[in-house]
Amino acid sequence: MNKHILIVGGGYVGLYTALRLQRKLRGELRSGEARITIIDPQSYMTYQPFLPEAAAGNLSPRHMVAPLRRILPKVRILNGRVTRVNHAERLVTFQPAVGEPRQVAYDVIVMAAGSISRTLPIPGLTDIGIGFKTVGEAIALRNRVLHLLDVAESTDDLEARRRALTFVVVGAGFAGVEALAELEDMAKDSTRYYRNIEPSDIRWVLVEATDRVLPEVGPEMGKWTLEQLRERGIDVKLDTRLESCEDGHVVLSDGSKFDADTLVWTAGVKPSPVVNDSDLPIDERGRVKATAMLTVAGTPGAFTAGDAAGVPDVTNPGQYCAPNAQHAVRQAKVLADNIVRHLQGQELVEYRHKYVGSVAGLGLHQGVANVYGVKLRGFPAWFMHRTYHLSRVPTLNRKVRVVVDWTLALFFKRETISLGEMEHPREGFRAAVATTRR
Repeated sequence: MNKHILIVGGGYVGLYTALRLQRKLRGELRSGEARITIIDPQSYMTYQPFLPEAAAGNLSPRHMVAPLRRILPKVRILNGRVTRVNHAERLVTFQPAVGEPRQVAYDVIVMAAGSISRTLPIPGLTDIGIGFKTVGEAIALRNRVLHLLDVAESTDDLEARRRALTFVVVGAGFAGVEALAELEDMAKDSTRYYRNIEPSDIRWVLVEATDRVLPEVGPEMGKWTLEQLRERGIDVKLDTRLESCEDGHVVLSDGSKFDADTLVWTAGVKPSPVVNDSDLPIDERGRVKATAMLTVAGTPGAFTAGDAAGVPDVTNPGQYCAPNAQHAVRQAKVLADNIVRHLQGQELVEYRHKYVGSVAGLGLHQGVANVYGVKLRGFPAWFMHRTYHLSRVPTLNRKVRVVVDWTLALFFKRETISLGEMEHPREGFRAAVATTRR
């Protein structure tokens, strides 16, 4: 056989596909009849539903990532980016982290490149904006919130203080609401250690272009979530768009104007740029055009799933599978099995999964859920949220570490220290060198 399977992306789909192939093709990998390679900029997979808990300090960031090389010892991991896919020649252009780009040949490709933040040409968005899709962004945001509390405590300038204590989140889907709720909970908890900051001094603004929050949990639970956020003092602005935020001066479409040092952008995602730099067919939304068998439409030897793929939902004709972990993990199982069937000349099977519902955390001991039509809120929903995602974290090692983090949090107060200097570790050394030169 001697087939090379190349997986572009080491996220949910990439990791779980490789994990299953590693087991299904054990004999072929040992004999050299098959090879598997993953290309991803990182050497780990991030379990994104835990980003809000990491940002709030409930979880260690190292415990919400899965090291690819440890989990996939039979798979070659290349760190870098695929900048072009030439499927006609069965070649990709690989740009490593260091060095010149090179061509990598393959027999079967899995396009699992995932997604990136979908931004708009809003003036000043890069001035104060930060996304919420990576561990780096989550921890940087945590450090920033805590640092700005320190700034507000230490200044006599009322305008600078007000600006430092104003936080804006754009987008009221899962990422935006969970990030805001966890960070607001952490900031409020942190004020006990400050002499001159009260919880009411901190302003949180949630901006949403549509007329509801958390559409994934349904109208009833979304309305309850909205009420809960407003009861916590969060300024939720529906049917409102961000017009500009140049130099931190935020202007909204409802006429609101104010200054802020922090803006979190969670207003949707779009497929990874490599999708456009390929000869694979693209659908009307810019995703790789997929079939229900998770193959690329009309393209032999190419498979796809996850955020970068437009996978038809056979349980809901005319619709596509939502870009979330619930589908990605299940798609990876079917995709891996279909690759094995493809190599063995067998008939492929369809991916079929009825969406079971959604759960969301709203801070410590608060949550909302709509699962199989059962609607929960408060502590039961929060407990379901944690239990479900714990079951989905890859490897027993990570599950145990997450449980230990949560258990310790029951007995000890959460850490409220900003370690922002980690983002600029050489500044102190450079200052020392400059002093020596003088």
